[in-house]
Amino acid sequence: MDIEALRSLLAFVETGSFTRAAKQAHRTQAAISMQMKKLEEELGKPLFVKYGRNLLLTAEGQQLARYARQLVNLHDETIYEVKRQSTVLKVRLGCPDDYVDCVLPRLSDALEQLYDEVDLRLFCAPSYRLRIMLDAGHLDAAVVSRVPASEEGFLLQTGNGIWVGAKGTQLHHANCLPITLFEQDCKFNQAVVEGLIKQGRAFKVMATSSSLAAQRALINANKAIGAMADISLSPNLEPLHDNSLPNLPKVELALAIPNNAKPLISHEQALRLSELYKSDTCTRDGTSPVPLAI
Repeated sequence: MDIEALRSLLAFVETGSFTRAAKQAHRTQAAISMQMKKLEEELGKPLFVKYGRNLLLTAEGQQLARYARQLVNLHDETIYEVKRQSTVLKVRLGCPDDYVDCVLPRLSDALEQLYDEVDLRLFCAPSYRLRIMLDAGHLDAAVVSRVPASEEGFLLQTGNGIWVGAKGTQLHHANCLPITLFEQDCKFNQAVVEGLIKQGRAFKVMATSSSLAAQRALINANKAIGAMADISLSPNLEPLHDNSLPNLPKVELALAIPNNAKPLISHEQALRLSELYKSDTCTRDGTSPVPLAI
C-alpha cells in the first residue's frame, strides 16, 4: 500500500474532512479521493460509507486505520533511523599499539565533542605502516609518531624516551644487558642499538615486537628492560634512572589525514581535533587529564 495514501487516510480520521486532509497533505481533494479509491481497489473492500452529507469509515476502514497508524509510524521511524545512522561519522583510525592507552581515550573524547556520533574502526600498526595505509586510502586518519618540529599532521602530544624495567629490577646492571625492542622502524630501537654499540656495551635482544603488551609482559616478568615513551608507561613498570644507559629521543604524536580531494576529516576539523585533544575538556571521568608536554 502507498504510505502517503495511508497518511491521507489518517489525516481524514483525525480531521473528519477530506478538505482538511487535503490541506494538511498539500494535495488537492481530488488527489486524496483518488488515493482512497486505490486503497479500496487494492483491498477489495469499501472503506467509506455515506451518512447524510458526511463520510464515515466502514468497519474495514476502521480496521485499516488502526494498522495504518502502526505502518506510518514504523515507516517514519525507519526513515529517521536510516538517515540518522547515515550521518554517523564512520572513521577508520590507525594508531601505533604503544600509544593506544594514552591516546585513544582522549582522541575519542575529542571526536565526540566535534561530531554527534562517531563509529570508530581501529587499526593498530607501526607508524610507517599507517602512513602506507593512509596513502592507499585504507585509513581516514592515523596517529603517527613524527620527527620533533616536523610539519606532518597536527600535533597531539609529546613524550620523552625512557628506559623502563620491572619494579626493583637490577637487570640494567648486568654485564650483558637483556633488552626488548620495538620493531626496527621505531626510533627507540635505533637509539638503543646504536647507543649501546657506541658505548661498547654487551647486550642481548630478548624479543622484538610492535606490541606494547608483549613488551610490558617481558619487562614485568623481569626478563628484560626496554625503551619507550614516558606516556606509554604503565603503573607496574618504573623508569630506570641510570645515566650509564644511552640517552633516548623525544617523540611527537600527530594526527595525520590523507591528502586527497575529499577527506572524511577535513584540514580544519583535524586542527580542531588536535586543539580539543590538548584542551582540559578532554576527560571522560570528570577528573583532570594527565598533563601534557606540548
